[in-house]
Amino acid sequence: MVIKNKSKVKVIPLGGLGEIGKNLTVIEYDNEIVIIDCGLAFPGAELYGVDLVIADITYLLNNKDKVKGIFLTHGHEDHIGGLPYFLKQLNVPVYGTKLTLGLVKSKLEEHRMLADCTLNEIKLGLQIKTEHFKVEFIRTCHSIADACAIAIHTPEGIIIHTGDFKIDYTPIDGEVIDLQRFAKLGNQRVLLLMADSTNAERPGYTVSEKIIGENLTRIFGNAKGRVIVASFASNINRVQQIIKSSLAYGRKVAFSGRSMEKISAIAMELGYMHLPEGQLISVDDIHKYPADKITIITTGSQGEPMAALSRIASSTHRKIAIEKGDSVIISASPIPGNEKLISKLIDALLQKGADVIYNAIEEVHVSGHACQEELKLMHTLIKPKFFIPVHGEYRHLRQHALLAEGLGMDPKNIFMLETGQILELSRNGARKAGIVPSGSIMIDGLGIGDVGNVVLRDRKHLSEDGIITVVVAIDKASVSVLSGPDIVTRGFVYERESRDLLNEARDVVKTELDKCMEKKITDWFIIKSNIKYALGEFLYNKTKRRPIILPVIIEI
Repeated sequence: MVIKNKSKVKVIPLGGLGEIGKNLTVIEYDNEIVIIDCGLAFPGAELYGVDLVIADITYLLNNKDKVKGIFLTHGHEDHIGGLPYFLKQLNVPVYGTKLTLGLVKSKLEEHRMLADCTLNEIKLGLQIKTEHFKVEFIRTCHSIADACAIAIHTPEGIIIHTGDFKIDYTPIDGEVIDLQRFAKLGNQRVLLLMADSTNAERPGYTVSEKIIGENLTRIFGNAKGRVIVASFASNINRVQQIIKSSLAYGRKVAFSGRSMEKISAIAMELGYMHLPEGQLISVDDIHKYPADKITIITTGSQGEPMAALSRIASSTHRKIAIEKGDSVIISASPIPGNEKLISKLIDALLQKGADVIYNAIEEVHVSGHACQEELKLMHTLIKPKFFIPVHGEYRHLRQHALLAEGLGMDPKNIFMLETGQILELSRNGARKAGIVPSGSIMIDGLGIGDVGNVVLRDRKHLSEDGIITVVVAIDKASVSVLSGPDIVTRGFVYERESRDLLNEARDVVKTELDKCMEKKITDWFIIKSNIKYALGEFLYNKTKRRPIILPVIIEI
């Protein structure tokens, strides 16, 4: 008798481990795959010119017949932003809550592909069933409405993915996290927990959003002029609190910034944000009202150079300029790496006469992620056999793993995975079982994946040392130089003040060309290589810099 090998559940994170963004997790059993989230990341300073970063889905494309759908925990960019690029390659059904799908629809409309995609709005408590899986959404709290955890019932046991969450007993929308459901699932022996680790270093509890609302209202009461508030556009509950504080003091509300205008319109249309008729005005009309009757809600809380608040601070915004007496509230905490941008922004606003209020001097922002005591509660309710920390940088994942150990979990049952690493699970055990193709795909303009390490290296080189173009015309028949060499430089030295250096460089190239002509060398590749080598050595000896050298030979 032949005994068939029993299938095991495979969990493969293709993003969201040790990095911020591009969250995408694969759950596989036998002939079926379900996907949790499909996000993007915004590039750091080292990714020169890159617009967005998404996960490499080669593994999914190789197994496309198995993929049954994408299940979304919430509507933040790092969880839904990669969908348009994913669905162009692998068009599968998408499942999510009402607001999450509202934001997804807007993205797909921008990419002119909404009509070709299948979006399924889910109701909490119902299960989506496939041959091997039952998927349910569980209400949580986060800094955006309609956030959910996802429980996947597999033949080997239950897998719970918390998504981004915190435990707020007094949320603004009144929708409290469903701790009862987590506890009930915990009593059914959860196989694996994958939990948000973003605030795993922070002790205690996350402050309730309600406290921030009280602080905002007090600040509005003391403001003498306009109030300009910068926040994340997707933080709909925060924006609603700003609206509430504005209305309490008879202020009209104007939105500024493309994403703020778009997301607030979607939220109001779907009933997640409320602003009485007549209270919303255009930025074009703010001058028609007294300064103390205006609130401007804008983007740019991270100091992004092209965002609305940065343009206001630098006096390049077409419709809004800082006035004496303005109060500017930055209702967000810095994303790692943005601290300098935000400091410069605050300084610029202060220099223009605004009163600037930010978290270091007044509590005007609270995180949407669980701190240590909330994480402990989630672990205690769910009681998982195995655990994978997700969402956050590596140090956050490590701290969350240590926290789980402190609660009594066997370290052998805690898995610190790398992106693309396979974890095989069964009721009896778990093990790392190899790795699949994974990594980052960079998007630059309309190009997807055509910017790689070589291109980034060249961009880095250009940014540091500049470029020199050498132009020469050669008569191939007589093997002689007809004109040139001419040298054009960009980002290397200022030509007007470096004429002696460039004249010497021209002589070096001319000498090298004469050598090639004497030897009757007519292979343009060899001539270009000789020019690059000779000129490169000369410039390094003179300047200790190595600009990119681009020889251009015109054949006459």
